[in-house]
Amino acid sequence: MKWIEGGITAPKGFLAASTNAEIRYKDRTDMAMIYSEMPCKAAGVFTSNKVKAAPVKWNMELIEGTPFVKAVVVNAGIANACTGEEGMEHCKRTAEKAGSLLLVPSISVLLASTGVIGMELPIEKLEKGIEAMADNLSDTIEAGSLAAQAILTTDTKKKEIAIQVEIEGEMVTIGGMCKGSGMIHPDMCTMLSFVTTDVEIDKELLHELVKEDVKDTYNMISVDGDTSTNDSFIVLANGMAKNKKICDRGKDFEKFKKAFHEVNVYLAKAIAGDGEGATALIEAKVINARTKKDAVLLSKAIISSSLTKAAIFGHDANWGRILCAMGYSGAEFDPDKAELRFQSKGGTILVYKDGKGTNYQEEEAAKILSQQEVTIFVDTKEGREEATAWGCDLTYDYVKINGDYRS
Repeated sequence: MKWIEGGITAPKGFLAASTNAEIRYKDRTDMAMIYSEMPCKAAGVFTSNKVKAAPVKWNMELIEGTPFVKAVVVNAGIANACTGEEGMEHCKRTAEKAGSLLLVPSISVLLASTGVIGMELPIEKLEKGIEAMADNLSDTIEAGSLAAQAILTTDTKKKEIAIQVEIEGEMVTIGGMCKGSGMIHPDMCTMLSFVTTDVEIDKELLHELVKEDVKDTYNMISVDGDTSTNDSFIVLANGMAKNKKICDRGKDFEKFKKAFHEVNVYLAKAIAGDGEGATALIEAKVINARTKKDAVLLSKAIISSSLTKAAIFGHDANWGRILCAMGYSGAEFDPDKAELRFQSKGGTILVYKDGKGTNYQEEEAAKILSQQEVTIFVDTKEGREEATAWGCDLTYDYVKINGDYRS
């Protein structure tokens, strides 16, 4: 397995384009398109929020029923959520426009939107944007990178990755891009993630892999505790690597699974680390828990705690806030057995053991907590299960950004 340059256009047969359709932003690109030269097997996971955006409803129906997918159209700025029948009609018109220009069925076109809830999409601008992108599809690294830039909202940087792994003598590539900065919380989050791959794999096996992997990646991140209406994680596989088809959970599946997981961990962490106003990525790693469920509950509670997030921003080793979050997490653990450490490039420090704080130096702890990536390491000493969750610190800028988001 090796990391290579690029993103969604790195796998064979995938093209991308982007444009400024002025859907909401006047000075930047705000639409992207992903296109495959060959029909794709598609799998996806979507928001658990009962209030689902129109494109989420569209995709959920298509992925279950369409024989293949050829394209994805994405817009930033307006979420097309809580828009009633008009929102679904705009989805239909968007897919039909893309299908007519790409010469593919409209039911092979997936959609994604991100931005302000409750506003209607300017469909004429959207259709013109599709026209511009259909004429400029490219398989270059730059085209993929520009697409990754076009889907951002309050994000401060694009997020993309590409990895290759050899399967039965053939090089298989996995590429990905995502966006997400605010309204991020476990159980799918405003998060959009798109992964492309040229692997040849059984469709049901791909569905199973996607649903399994999301549990340890995107569902383990939180920025602000808000689960969005638009969360979408879409995977397209076109088979152009021409590897021997992966039909079971053998060694080939395990090799692909490992690389696929690496891509999603990277993208999930990129979202968490780019939380609105954030200055630090927080990783909570829980080991030796009684059960997997306990490990997940503990790690999620830690990175979701506003008080813990604020303490990290202030470089304050206030371990009491972490123990408090663990205590209300719903997990089973004995506080008198647990150990708690802070880790970063600045070093490692034990701050809690045997039911009480240790005699650590506050200055040393502050130095460790002042790094851009900080790990809160918890050993419950009660079993063999573990889990890792990712979040970010809570800063003054988070309130500023969200106080005028619609302005």
